Amino acid sequence: MKIFLADDAALIREGLAGILDRSGHEVVGTATTAPEMLERVRELLMDPQSSGIDVLITDVRMPPTLTDDGLRATVDLREELPELSVLVLSQYVAPSYASALFAPEGQAVSGFGGFGEMTPMGGDHIRSKVSYKTGGLGYLLKDRISDVADFMRSLGIIAAGGIVIDPEVAAGLIRGKGSALDALTAREREVLELMAQGMSNSQIADYLFLSHAAVSKHVANVFLKLGLHPGEENRRVRAVLTYLTAAGIS
Repeated sequence: MKIFLADDAALIREGLAGILDRSGHEVVGTATTAPEMLERVRELLMDPQSSGIDVLITDVRMPPTLTDDGLRATVDLREELPELSVLVLSQYVAPSYASALFAPEGQAVSGFGGFGEMTPMGGDHIRSKVSYKTGGLGYLLKDRISDVADFMRSLGIIAAGGIVIDPEVAAGLIRGKGSALDALTAREREVLELMAQGMSNSQIADYLFLSHAAVSKHVANVFLKLGLHPGEENRRVRAVLTYLTAAGIS
Protein backbone atom coordinates (compact mmCIF):
# COMPACT_ATOMS: atom_id res chain seq x y z
CA MET A 1 0.00 0.00 0.00
CA LYS A 2 0.99 3.60 -0.60
CA ILE A 3 0.37 5.64 2.54
CA PHE A 4 0.34 9.37 3.25
CA LEU A 5 0.96 10.28 6.92
CA ALA A 6 -0.25 13.52 8.51
CA ASP A 7 0.65 14.01 12.19
CA ASP A 8 2.44 16.86 13.93
CA ALA A 9 3.98 14.54 16.55
CA ALA A 10 7.38 13.54 15.16
CA LEU A 11 7.76 10.38 17.22
CA ILE A 12 4.34 9.07 16.23
CA ARG A 13 4.80 10.03 12.59
CA GLU A 14 8.25 8.48 12.27
CA GLY A 15 7.36 5.46 14.39
CA LEU A 16 4.32 4.71 12.25
CA ALA A 17 6.37 5.22 9.09
CA GLY A 18 8.85 2.64 10.37
CA ILE A 19 6.09 0.12 11.12
CA LEU A 20 4.60 0.58 7.67
CA ASP A 21 7.97 0.25 5.98
CA ARG A 22 8.77 -2.98 7.85
CA SER A 23 5.37 -4.31 6.82
CA GLY A 24 6.20 -3.79 3.15
CA HIS A 25 4.25 -0.60 2.55
CA GLU A 26 5.43 2.70 1.14
CA VAL A 27 5.05 6.10 2.77
CA VAL A 28 4.64 8.39 -0.24
CA GLY A 29 4.42 11.64 1.74
CA THR A 30 4.11 13.25 5.14
CA ALA A 31 2.69 16.46 6.57
CA THR A 32 2.84 18.17 9.96
CA THR A 33 0.01 20.71 9.50
CA ALA A 34 -3.50 20.53 8.07
CA PRO A 35 -2.81 23.04 5.25
CA GLU A 36 0.33 21.12 4.29
CA MET A 37 -1.66 17.89 4.20
CA LEU A 38 -4.26 19.45 1.90
CA GLU A 39 -1.60 20.78 -0.45
CA ARG A 40 0.54 17.64 -0.59
CA VAL A 41 -2.36 15.17 -0.99
CA ARG A 42 -3.89 17.25 -3.77
CA GLU A 43 -0.52 17.43 -5.52
CA LEU A 44 0.06 13.69 -5.31
CA LEU A 45 -3.40 12.77 -6.54
CA MET A 46 -3.42 15.29 -9.38
CA ASP A 47 0.13 14.60 -10.60
CA PRO A 48 0.00 12.16 -13.54
CA GLN A 49 3.53 11.04 -12.66
CA SER A 50 2.54 10.19 -9.08
CA SER A 51 1.90 6.62 -7.98
CA GLY A 52 -1.11 7.85 -5.99
CA ILE A 53 -2.25 7.26 -2.41
CA ASP A 54 -4.00 4.14 -1.17
CA VAL A 55 -4.74 5.45 2.33
CA LEU A 56 -4.39 8.82 4.04
CA ILE A 57 -3.66 8.48 7.77
CA THR A 58 -4.29 11.69 9.68
CA ASP A 59 -4.64 13.01 13.21
CA VAL A 60 -7.54 15.17 14.40
CA ARG A 61 -5.67 17.91 16.26
CA MET A 62 -3.03 19.47 14.05
CA PRO A 63 -1.57 22.93 13.47
CA PRO A 64 -2.34 25.70 12.88
CA THR A 65 -4.94 25.81 15.69
CA LEU A 66 -4.38 22.35 17.26
CA THR A 67 -8.13 21.84 17.56
CA ASP A 68 -9.82 19.75 14.85
CA ASP A 69 -7.86 21.07 11.86
CA GLY A 70 -6.80 17.62 10.64
CA LEU A 71 -10.31 16.22 10.62
CA ARG A 72 -11.83 19.30 8.99
CA ALA A 73 -9.20 19.13 6.27
CA THR A 74 -9.97 15.46 5.78
CA VAL A 75 -13.68 16.18 5.34
CA ASP A 76 -12.74 18.76 2.68
CA LEU A 77 -10.53 16.24 0.88
CA ARG A 78 -13.23 13.58 0.86
CA GLU A 79 -15.72 16.03 -0.62
CA GLU A 80 -13.23 16.76 -3.41
CA LEU A 81 -11.87 13.21 -3.73
CA PRO A 82 -14.47 10.67 -2.55
CA GLU A 83 -12.34 7.80 -3.81
CA LEU A 84 -9.61 8.64 -1.26
CA SER A 85 -9.45 6.09 1.56
CA VAL A 86 -8.90 7.69 4.97
CA LEU A 87 -7.93 6.50 8.44
CA VAL A 88 -8.34 9.05 11.23
CA LEU A 89 -5.91 7.99 13.95
CA SER A 90 -6.21 10.13 17.05
CA GLN A 91 -6.55 10.38 20.81
CA TYR A 92 -9.72 12.41 20.42
CA VAL A 93 -13.30 11.94 19.25
CA ALA A 94 -14.75 14.87 17.29
CA PRO A 95 -18.38 13.82 16.69
CA SER A 96 -19.58 16.66 14.46
CA TYR A 97 -16.82 16.39 11.87
CA ALA A 98 -16.65 12.61 12.21
CA SER A 99 -20.35 12.48 11.31
CA ALA A 100 -19.65 14.63 8.26
CA LEU A 101 -16.81 12.30 7.28
CA PHE A 102 -18.89 9.12 7.56
CA ALA A 103 -21.93 10.68 5.88
CA PRO A 104 -20.71 13.11 3.21
CA GLU A 105 -23.17 15.62 1.81
CA GLY A 106 -25.35 14.11 -0.86
CA GLN A 107 -24.62 10.50 0.13
CA ALA A 108 -27.88 9.06 1.47
CA VAL A 109 -27.61 6.12 3.81
CA SER A 110 -30.04 4.15 1.68
CA GLY A 111 -27.48 4.35 -1.08
CA PHE A 112 -24.98 2.18 0.76
CA GLY A 113 -24.76 -1.20 -0.89
CA GLY A 114 -22.85 -4.46 -0.89
CA PHE A 115 -22.12 -4.58 2.83
CA GLY A 116 -20.60 -7.61 4.45
CA GLU A 117 -21.40 -8.59 8.02
CA MET A 118 -20.21 -6.09 10.61
CA THR A 119 -18.56 -7.86 13.53
CA PRO A 120 -16.07 -7.06 16.30
CA MET A 121 -12.64 -8.35 15.37
CA GLY A 122 -9.32 -8.11 17.19
CA GLY A 123 -9.11 -4.97 19.31
CA ASP A 124 -12.94 -4.80 19.36
CA HIS A 125 -12.93 -2.44 16.38
CA ILE A 126 -16.09 -2.55 14.31
CA ARG A 127 -15.25 -3.54 10.78
CA SER A 128 -17.22 -3.99 7.64
CA LYS A 129 -15.68 -5.46 4.52
CA VAL A 130 -17.62 -3.62 1.87
CA SER A 131 -17.44 -2.64 -1.75
CA TYR A 132 -17.68 1.12 -2.17
CA LYS A 133 -17.65 3.41 -5.14
CA THR A 134 -15.94 5.72 -2.67
CA GLY A 135 -12.83 5.01 -0.65
CA GLY A 136 -12.77 3.26 2.69
CA LEU A 137 -13.03 5.03 6.04
CA GLY A 138 -11.66 4.42 9.50
CA TYR A 139 -11.53 6.18 12.86
CA LEU A 140 -9.34 4.57 15.52
CA LEU A 141 -8.10 5.82 18.87
CA LYS A 142 -4.33 5.66 19.36
CA ASP A 143 -4.50 4.60 22.99
CA ARG A 144 -6.76 1.63 22.20
CA ILE A 145 -4.53 0.03 19.55
CA SER A 146 -2.61 -2.72 21.34
CA ASP A 147 -1.59 -4.96 18.46
CA VAL A 148 0.34 -3.95 15.33
CA ALA A 149 -0.92 -6.90 13.29
CA ASP A 150 -4.51 -5.98 14.11
CA PHE A 151 -3.84 -2.38 13.10
CA MET A 152 -2.41 -3.54 9.77
CA ARG A 153 -5.48 -5.70 9.13
CA SER A 154 -7.69 -2.69 9.78
CA LEU A 155 -5.61 -0.63 7.37
CA GLY A 156 -6.03 -3.28 4.70
CA ILE A 157 -9.82 -3.24 5.12
CA ILE A 158 -9.87 0.55 4.72
CA ALA A 159 -7.64 0.39 1.63
CA ALA A 160 -10.08 -2.15 0.14
CA GLY A 161 -13.01 0.25 0.64
CA GLY A 162 -14.25 -0.97 4.02
CA ILE A 163 -15.12 0.65 7.33
CA VAL A 164 -13.22 0.35 10.61
CA ILE A 165 -14.44 2.31 13.62
CA ASP A 166 -13.57 2.19 17.29
CA PRO A 167 -16.64 1.57 19.49
CA GLU A 168 -15.85 4.67 21.59
CA VAL A 169 -16.02 6.76 18.43
CA ALA A 170 -19.28 5.09 17.42
CA ALA A 171 -20.75 5.77 20.85
CA GLY A 172 -19.71 9.42 20.64
CA LEU A 173 -21.53 9.78 17.35
CA ILE A 174 -24.59 7.90 18.53
CA ARG A 175 -25.16 10.18 21.53
CA GLY A 176 -26.33 12.93 19.18
CA LYS A 177 -29.96 13.37 18.18
CA GLY A 178 -31.38 13.05 14.71
CA SER A 179 -34.71 12.69 13.01
CA ALA A 180 -34.06 9.06 12.11
CA LEU A 181 -33.74 8.26 15.81
CA ASP A 182 -36.84 10.01 17.12
CA ALA A 183 -39.09 7.00 16.65
CA LEU A 184 -36.85 4.67 18.68
CA THR A 185 -37.66 3.88 22.28
CA ALA A 186 -34.95 4.23 24.93
CA ARG A 187 -34.42 0.46 24.92
CA GLU A 188 -34.25 0.29 21.12
CA ARG A 189 -31.71 3.10 21.09
CA GLU A 190 -29.67 1.22 23.70
CA VAL A 191 -29.81 -1.95 21.64
CA LEU A 192 -28.72 -0.07 18.52
CA GLU A 193 -25.80 1.50 20.36
CA LEU A 194 -24.65 -1.98 21.40
CA MET A 195 -25.07 -3.13 17.79
CA ALA A 196 -22.81 -0.23 16.79
CA GLN A 197 -20.24 -1.53 19.25
CA GLY A 198 -20.19 -4.79 17.31
CA MET A 199 -22.23 -6.94 19.68
CA SER A 200 -24.28 -9.86 18.41
CA ASN A 201 -27.87 -10.42 19.56
CA SER A 202 -26.64 -13.02 22.05
CA GLN A 203 -24.05 -10.63 23.48
CA ILE A 204 -26.65 -7.87 23.77
CA ALA A 205 -29.00 -10.24 25.59
CA ASP A 206 -26.29 -11.14 28.08
CA TYR A 207 -25.24 -7.51 28.54
CA LEU A 208 -28.77 -6.22 29.15
CA PHE A 209 -30.01 -9.34 31.00
CA LEU A 210 -32.75 -9.85 28.44
CA SER A 211 -33.99 -12.97 26.69
CA HIS A 212 -32.77 -13.64 23.17
CA ALA A 213 -36.37 -13.33 21.96
CA ALA A 214 -36.68 -9.86 23.53
CA VAL A 215 -33.49 -8.67 21.88
CA SER A 216 -34.58 -10.08 18.51
CA LYS A 217 -37.84 -8.16 18.86
CA HIS A 218 -36.01 -4.91 19.68
CA VAL A 219 -33.66 -5.39 16.72
CA ALA A 220 -36.61 -6.07 14.41
CA ASN A 221 -38.29 -2.88 15.65
CA VAL A 222 -35.09 -0.90 15.00
CA PHE A 223 -34.98 -2.19 11.43
CA LEU A 224 -38.64 -1.34 10.90
CA LYS A 225 -38.40 2.18 12.35
CA LEU A 226 -35.26 2.94 10.33
CA GLY A 227 -37.00 1.85 7.13
CA LEU A 228 -34.98 -1.35 6.65
CA HIS A 229 -37.49 -3.93 5.52
CA PRO A 230 -37.18 -7.74 5.43
CA GLY A 231 -35.31 -8.92 2.39
CA GLU A 232 -32.95 -5.94 2.26
CA GLU A 233 -29.33 -7.00 2.21
CA ASN A 234 -27.24 -6.61 5.37
CA ARG A 235 -29.78 -4.68 7.42
CA ARG A 236 -27.59 -4.76 10.54
CA VAL A 237 -24.79 -2.79 8.91
CA ARG A 238 -27.25 -0.40 7.31
CA ALA A 239 -28.94 0.22 10.66
CA VAL A 240 -25.65 1.12 12.34
CA LEU A 241 -24.64 3.45 9.52
CA THR A 242 -28.07 5.05 9.45
CA TYR A 243 -27.69 5.69 13.17
CA LEU A 244 -24.19 7.16 12.82
CA THR A 245 -25.36 9.42 10.02
CA ALA A 246 -28.44 10.61 11.93
CA ALA A 247 -26.29 11.32 14.97
CA GLY A 248 -24.59 14.10 13.04
CA ILE A 249 -27.85 15.94 12.24
CA SER A 250 -28.61 18.75 14.72
